[in-house]
Amino acid sequence: MRIVTVLAALSGAAAVAAGAFGAHGASGEAAEWLKTGGHYQLVHAVAALVAVRMGERISPWLFVIGGAVFAGTLYLMALGGPRWLGAVTPLGGAALIAGWLCLAAGAWRAR
Repeated sequence: MRIVTVLAALSGAAAVAAGAFGAHGASGEAAEWLKTGGHYQLVHAVAALVAVRMGERISPWLFVIGGAVFAGTLYLMALGGPRWLGAVTPLGGAALIAGWLCLAAGAWRAR
């Protein structure tokens, strides 16, 4: 689980950088995409770290991968990437939801 912990930490750093750029270096729709991506990525980086500490095996990966896809597509569009990437963003969101469901199932089993 060391690799997912490292990825979650790097994800948190990327989220803070994107959010800061959205707040101070971008405007309009791009700023909103950066702020939204940063918020979701940061929350799920922390969720991944918590899930690792809980001994979960699947949910941390879903949080890290889902966060990267969700936020990454928003970041790319904010930086001038094609708008069709917006159609990919919900796939990251679905992975994030799946991560929460896996975490809930794991917590239920561990009771």
